[in-house]
Amino acid sequence: MPLPKAPDKPATILLPADSPAPPAPARARGPGFALSASPGKPASGPSASPGKPASGPSASPGKPASGPSASPGKPASGLRASPGKPASELRARTGQPASEPRARERPAAHLALVETRTRAAGRKVRPASGRPKLFVLDTNVLMHDPTSLFRFEEHDIFLPMMTLEELDGHKKGLSEVARNARQASRSLDALVATCHHKIEEGILLSSIGNTEATGRLFLQTEAIAEVLPPSLPVGKADNHILGVVRALSQTRADCDVVLVSKDINMRVKARALGLSAEDYTNDKVLEDTDVLYTGVLALPDNFWDRHSKAMESWQQSGATYYRITGPLVPELLINEFVFLEVATPPFYAQVKEIRAKTAVLRVLRDYLHAKNAVWGITARNREQSFALNLLMDPDCDFVTLIGQAGTGKTLLALAAGLAQTLESRRYSEIIMTRATVPFGEDIGFLPGTEEEKMAPWMGALEDNLEVLNRGEDAAGEWGRAATNDLIRTRIRIKAMSFMRGRTFISKYLIIDEAQNLTPKQMKTLITRAGPGTKVVCLGNIAQIDTPYLTEGSSGLSYVVDRFKGWPHAGHVTLQRGERSRLADHAAEAL
Repeated sequence: MPLPKAPDKPATILLPADSPAPPAPARARGPGFALSASPGKPASGPSASPGKPASGPSASPGKPASGPSASPGKPASGLRASPGKPASELRARTGQPASEPRARERPAAHLALVETRTRAAGRKVRPASGRPKLFVLDTNVLMHDPTSLFRFEEHDIFLPMMTLEELDGHKKGLSEVARNARQASRSLDALVATCHHKIEEGILLSSIGNTEATGRLFLQTEAIAEVLPPSLPVGKADNHILGVVRALSQTRADCDVVLVSKDINMRVKARALGLSAEDYTNDKVLEDTDVLYTGVLALPDNFWDRHSKAMESWQQSGATYYRITGPLVPELLINEFVFLEVATPPFYAQVKEIRAKTAVLRVLRDYLHAKNAVWGITARNREQSFALNLLMDPDCDFVTLIGQAGTGKTLLALAAGLAQTLESRRYSEIIMTRATVPFGEDIGFLPGTEEEKMAPWMGALEDNLEVLNRGEDAAGEWGRAATNDLIRTRIRIKAMSFMRGRTFISKYLIIDEAQNLTPKQMKTLITRAGPGTKVVCLGNIAQIDTPYLTEGSSGLSYVVDRFKGWPHAGHVTLQRGERSRLADHAAEAL
């Protein structure tokens, strides 16, 4: 298996497989206990106390030595070298010879590979705090993100017994919450299976392959005396967890005990009791949606003065291209739209290539003009023209459109899909789906087939088809009916519940109301795309109806951030509503 690519050149050492593996770093008893090698910088892993032998599991034949692999800023021994103190002195404290190499013993291999690599580029590195932390997880965190056990880097995790009881109570069913509860239970089972010592000493979170989690998992193994105000009911699960957090805060003086919960009221109660409480924010793409990538960049008025040096221009396949150099090039992303409206005529272009300090811009097709109408629809503003350029581009496999109500997201996507399915025959059919999250009270079970059950959710499809068929007035009533029947033979309405395992080949897939999807659901839908398939995601992140989802953690925001800059994906945030003056004013005033 090839090694992961690191930004810096890794230090690779080949050692005989029969060379003895060094003992694993010692771990003091008790949840969250860790010693830092220097003031103000906590150790990335627990260090052994002087005079006490290492209690961690040592490497044995056929089993790899436990503990995370070494990376810059996080030594594999769990100790940080203090300024002015060589690493050999730290090895001497743990009883390890200075010349003894670190290796993982692998069975039936002639060579063992030891690699020191940097953290993958692009990941956020949290600054080290002054004290180690012990995070107590609420049940809703595990049901929201079953991989949250491995998202706390060097810090330790504590699970109260009540959290395990609630997790067991929610594992039955076919809902997303039940699936997450089962996945979290399987992860806990795999972690416990790797523990070959007393469970009170903690279980290495990296023992099942999650190398970024260098802390330990502690389970409640004995009754903890809960000290809570008499006004709080004792039998409630939330209050039991708060009692555990308060008891740990009083007994664990060597670390900061923090409750992590998605329940706002529980965090408020914890702070009222003087306890530290935080929301689980690892799944949030960004804290402020105002900095979400819009896909559009306004060029400065002096753009041509500063970027016309050594500029090249040519025409290819009916389009005009410019190769520019200048200070703005490092800020550009592939498939980002740029415009300069002070020029005459206005300049609208798309970034198609970035190499070193040069960028290639392609002048856009003007869909504001009636001659470039798509299925009878012309763009009414600049952003709609940008969106149609993405939707009609055969090299763009993934398109995301975000905008408030009435900006024309569904109409543009459907018009482009019909034009490329019925006219150019680029796609065989249109598949439309959406998240079935009710706005108000649920109307209950719906009778009929899959498409009949989805029909009440697809009112937007019917409304837009009516607009698109309005141009067939010259053909008369029979002509409109024939066109409507032809269109409906090429549009399939599918429920998201039956998407897993499918592969769409040469399809035009529209995912409406995508802001109500989680990142995991979004990944499931996008990976259904086969050869020749285009995926279009539509949504308004200001109208999220799914519980526990916010603008920052929505699956739509997630894919916009992750796909930006990919040569075969594009995004546009539609700014102006075009539905009616009433709808436009209501979206701004209410």
